[in-house]
Amino acid sequence: MKALIEPLPSMTAPNPHTFHIPVMGLGYTIDTPLKVARFGISSVVSIIEDELLERMREFHCKRAGLAYVAIPISDPDHRALRVTAYLNLLHLLVQRQAEALQKEAFDPGTDIVKYFEMLPDGTAPKVLYEVMVSAPVGEEKMRLQEELRRSIRIGAIDVNIMSKIDRTNYTKEGEPLPAEYADAMAAFRGFANSSLNSSVVLSAGYNPRLYAYISQFDDFLPDAKGDLRKKVVLKVSDLRSALIQGKILAKKGVWVSEFRIESGLNCGGHAFATDGILLGPILQEFRDKREVVTMELFELCNKSLAQEGKHLLTGAPEIRITVQGGIGTFEEDRFLRTYYDMDGTGWGSPFLLVPEVTNVDEHTLQQLATAKPEDYYMSWASPLGIPFHNFRPSTSEAQRKARISKDRPGSPCYKEFLSTDTEFTKVPICTASRQYQDLKIKQLKAKGLSESAYQKAFAAITEKDCLCEGLGASVLLKDGMVPAHKLEAVAICPGPNTAYFSKVVSLRTMVDHIHGRTCLLNTTQRPHMFINEIKLYVQYLGREIDEVREAMTAKQQRHFENFKTNLLNGIRYYEELLPVLQQEFHGKLQRFKVDLERFAQEVQGMAVPQVVAA
Repeated sequence: MKALIEPLPSMTAPNPHTFHIPVMGLGYTIDTPLKVARFGISSVVSIIEDELLERMREFHCKRAGLAYVAIPISDPDHRALRVTAYLNLLHLLVQRQAEALQKEAFDPGTDIVKYFEMLPDGTAPKVLYEVMVSAPVGEEKMRLQEELRRSIRIGAIDVNIMSKIDRTNYTKEGEPLPAEYADAMAAFRGFANSSLNSSVVLSAGYNPRLYAYISQFDDFLPDAKGDLRKKVVLKVSDLRSALIQGKILAKKGVWVSEFRIESGLNCGGHAFATDGILLGPILQEFRDKREVVTMELFELCNKSLAQEGKHLLTGAPEIRITVQGGIGTFEEDRFLRTYYDMDGTGWGSPFLLVPEVTNVDEHTLQQLATAKPEDYYMSWASPLGIPFHNFRPSTSEAQRKARISKDRPGSPCYKEFLSTDTEFTKVPICTASRQYQDLKIKQLKAKGLSESAYQKAFAAITEKDCLCEGLGASVLLKDGMVPAHKLEAVAICPGPNTAYFSKVVSLRTMVDHIHGRTCLLNTTQRPHMFINEIKLYVQYLGREIDEVREAMTAKQQRHFENFKTNLLNGIRYYEELLPVLQQEFHGKLQRFKVDLERFAQEVQGMAVPQVVAA
């Protein structure tokens, strides 16, 4: 019997849900498609850690009764091959799940019933389902059921590559391998060679050699019909960065199918702060200029394709614009989609409390469920030197402190994905490694600093933590596997919005919250997401100023003054938007205006030290 379902996933059909689940850590969403894709929910898998992918492929092959043939690290292209093999496995298993779901009877408790009951209220498939449920048993009910089966759409299995994680790899003899064997390049090739018909989400900024590599794969270029088999999504912080990167790719004939806007600070994982430009003004600019941007990129892309003798895009394809970071209520989600014309939203950290969806080990899950707002904080734990959202009670943080107390700061470094520092060595090493921290502390001791200055510098060195092991440990522990080298400490990087969620819930319950059918917020007073972001930016600016207060440069002074100006402009924007907000949120924003005034006064009162001329 030929399956009625669309090819996996259908890139042409609209997503039945208005939200997606972004990538979280290395392992938290590594197999999330197996848990949500058959229900029409799209999610993103990290493919940067090939050792973890290989272990998960073995795990799921055995669970599904499939043969597993290991891809050894001795293979020169093992990284790309492992990525391809794992993604092909996800593709196969989700296709099987979806075909099984489609054939189920519409009985209580079945996946097909769960599929339709989780859909947003008022959508055509949901309305048709409700008509079918109320129809009497007979031919009409059967006809409606077959129509519903044909309407099923599978969520996308998208992948994420952090562009900055692109170290050069070396032979056993210490010779550098060609560029295509670098981390991001090999991971990209692994996705490009997979059977998936989905998108790669590129994050963490511009990587010249990776961007130049994309057009070498036909799946990312239009076919004879002008269609794309695989698509590029750029995670961006503002329109300027979106347009710059979009033009770079368009000049190579590569179309950007989606700009995924993420709040600079009100998000999980690494935080890429803007220069004080707030989310509302950023979304406003995207809304106002999306048609102009689309046509500019379309003309540039087709011109490049014509020059290369490639197939052209037939008409300007849609550029989806989505937003994520700090969304916590149905009303916020709806406002972003209706007022700013966003095509979708991303809900990440709240899903850490949904064991059906993400891979949080039981110990960490209970820690999240009982956490206080102050347990979530911005740190400098990432070896990449980028602010990183952290969780104080995590076992990884406890391990880091224990190593310091034993006078053995730093981590053993086996995977080396974040090895970028060459201060002490020819081959880059990781700043979270024991090797680096030992060398750096010896250097620090030789400087003869005061005790307070020494302790401050020492803390900055030892704050770096191992993310390669920590962000992948949880999925191994949850699935009953032993992490390599018995490194079982769990690092987790939930966004600050997680502080307002405390219940461990099912997938259906979380989806009901997103679609406004229930409320999962705890009793902690939660301001609007726009206010939460302002608070984070004010705190961030204060810390940045204090960090260099005694040695301010003219460049830093100009940066901070510009940051303040952008923050104040953003606050004024929200003041002008307040009548619309009050109407859309039905009077639920009593403190919004007061909070805006308070933060405006705080920013105005921030003194940026003057640079004293020599």
